[in-house]
Amino acid sequence: MTALIVLAVIVALLALLLSAAVKVAREYERGVVFRLGRLLPEPKGPGLFLLIPVIDRMVKVDLRTVTLNVPPQEVITKDNVPVRVNAVAYFRIVEPKAAIVQVENYMVATSQISQTTLRSVLGQHVLDELLSERDKINEILQRIIDEATSPWGIKVSIVEVKDVEIPSDMQRAMARQAEAERERRAKVISAEGEFQASERLKDAAAVMAQEPITVQLRYLQTLLEIGGANNSTIVFPIPIDILTALSKAAQADDR
Repeated sequence: MTALIVLAVIVALLALLLSAAVKVAREYERGVVFRLGRLLPEPKGPGLFLLIPVIDRMVKVDLRTVTLNVPPQEVITKDNVPVRVNAVAYFRIVEPKAAIVQVENYMVATSQISQTTLRSVLGQHVLDELLSERDKINEILQRIIDEATSPWGIKVSIVEVKDVEIPSDMQRAMARQAEAERERRAKVISAEGEFQASERLKDAAAVMAQEPITVQLRYLQTLLEIGGANNSTIVFPIPIDILTALSKAAQADDR
């Protein structure tokens, strides 16, 4: 009976040692191993590998892309407009050893550097740039954050500014500005149309001056258009040349 108990204890100890020694890392995982506190040159994995129980300690690192939501930040733009901005960053670990050894908590560190960079970069741009040049600002954020996190073995691939909250009074001012801009464009288009119409009228007048018969034809066309309308009163215009001829005839009779 005692022998069976001893055998069971030995089997249990062997099972514990085996479970501590045999490790499996998935395709997207790497094991950073410390042997008696010293870092081994190469990470373990993927697949099956062995550790020395008690002597080795392993820290698993996930190599997949991480989505980091940057909390909303209160920012004062270059033109002194207070805005509230949040963003999202995509990064992954490319050097597992650096991510464990060079920084205490790479997730917290990356989040903090993203927040401070967001406030710093947006404070150097005016509101119009923040609204209309989003791609340019995203590239600047990505480059700065990537350079800051590179010593930690982290590669930041994308940084996107998500939402920009503007104060309500500023929104009303921007709406009035947009409305004034639309009115200005409408007036410019109307003026351009009148200018083009006047140019065409000038060309038509030049043609009529060369061919007086065109004035008579236009007069007859106008009478036809007036007669076709359902009007109770019709006014017939008299051409200027007829009035001139009648005036000259009257002067001759007086003589």
